Amino acid sequence: MRSAGFLSESQRRLAWVGFLLAAFQAPLAAKFVDDASWLFAVVVAMVVATVILADDVERRRPEAVEEG
Repeated sequence: MRSAGFLSESQRRLAWVGFLLAAFQAPLAAKFVDDASWLFAVVVAMVVATVILADDVERRRPEAVEEG
């Protein structure tokens, strides 16, 4: 049995939705906004992606086998 990550299934799904929304919003904002405020959406998407990747690593880690 695989170990569970630190995100629940609903948190993981919400993280993916947040990542996709931020990732799609950034280029649209860059096109329609004159300042560089769209960079914030890029940073948010990168942070959420890092959390998703860390959860993936935790889920793929084999469970520790108890000795004795």
